[in-house]
Amino acid sequence: MEYYNAAYFFIIVCIGISGQSFSFTGKVVSINQMKIRYVQPITKTMKNIVHYFMCLCLVIPMACSKNNSTDSTEMAEEENEDKFEKTEVNKDAEFAVAAADGGMLEVALGELAVKNANSAQIREFGQQMIKDHGQGNDQLKALAEQKGISIPTVLSDDSQKKVDELALKTGEAFDKEYAKLMVKDHKDDVDEFKKQAEKGNDPELRAWAGAVLPTLEHHLEMAEANAKSVE
Repeated sequence: MEYYNAAYFFIIVCIGISGQSFSFTGKVVSINQMKIRYVQPITKTMKNIVHYFMCLCLVIPMACSKNNSTDSTEMAEEENEDKFEKTEVNKDAEFAVAAADGGMLEVALGELAVKNANSAQIREFGQQMIKDHGQGNDQLKALAEQKGISIPTVLSDDSQKKVDELALKTGEAFDKEYAKLMVKDHKDDVDEFKKQAEKGNDPELRAWAGAVLPTLEHHLEMAEANAKSVE
């Protein structure tokens, strides 16, 4: 039977003339019958193979893009997911990653304030941010190392974008934008640290968040006063 199949397929390929009949070892078979029996299944199979490889071409780059991310926070999050995905520490690790990125952002923006601000009050605030958040970053880094939690060591893409955009401003325009950004960021910080202090699973991270919270609340009060002073 295999020899018949090969012979019929060879006839179709070589002759390729529709509507004629041929006798091969006593069997009379039309070209149309051959197409239905042999060519169409092969064509269908080839279409399925092409479709399969097209899907692979779409899926593989997406998978590689996820695994090869260069964003610092995403890389840290992926490492923590591998280590803590099914543990209670997973949420604490997410908090630590966000807190580390936020702390580095406050220091970077504070450095810009010292350099670009027009108001002495804004420059002093920026210096305070460098000092307080720098200390907080060091404390969090030590705690994360103790817990085996990965945290970013450079700014995330989103945070770096904020720094780059603010760096384009100077004088009064800088003061207004920086003061506005500080109010928003510290409102978010207070909410997240309060949540961690109350509901965090890891006792030491929970205690650290609770210890830092009053400083963040004070920063928020200062930021709101700065925003009013530059209106």
